[in-house]
Amino acid sequence: MVILKKGDKAPAFAATDQDGNPVSLKDYTGKKVILYFYPADDTPTCTTEACNLRDNYADLTGKGYEVLGVSSDSEKSHLKFIGKYNLPFRLVSDPDHKVATAFGVYDWKKFMGREFIGIHRTTFVIDGKGEIEKVIEKVVSKKHTEQIFETT
Repeated sequence: MVILKKGDKAPAFAATDQDGNPVSLKDYTGKKVILYFYPADDTPTCTTEACNLRDNYADLTGKGYEVLGVSSDSEKSHLKFIGKYNLPFRLVSDPDHKVATAFGVYDWKKFMGREFIGIHRTTFVIDGKGEIEKVIEKVVSKKHTEQIFETT
C-alpha cells in the first residue's frame, strides 16, 4: 500500500455526501480538513470512531477543522448512520473506491484470518492549501480526536 505522507499535496476528489450533494476537497480551500477513511457504517469500531469525533466536534471546529468521513457505503447508508448517532459532519460516499484509492488507503488487508481488499482506517489532516499536515495510520477509535491533536 502506497500511502500519502506529511507534506504531500492531497489529491483532488469529487464525490457525493449523505444527501447526494457534491463534495470535493476544493470546496474546503482555505480551511483545515480532517479527512478520515473508515471501513463501514454502523459497525462497532467505526461507530466508536465516528462518535469520538462527534463528542469532540466543538473542540475540532473551535480549532478551525472541518470533518469529512469517507467509506464505500451508499448515501442512504450514510444518512441512516448520521441519524442514528447524531453525527454533525458530512460523510462521503465512495462506492467505486476512487477517493480511497487516490489517498492510498484501499488495498489488501487481513481481518479474522481472511484477506480481502478494503479501506484501511486512516486519517489525513489537511491544511487550507491542500497539503497533508499529518497522517494517522494506526487510528485508535476511542482516542481519535486525541491522536489528531497530538503533535508529531
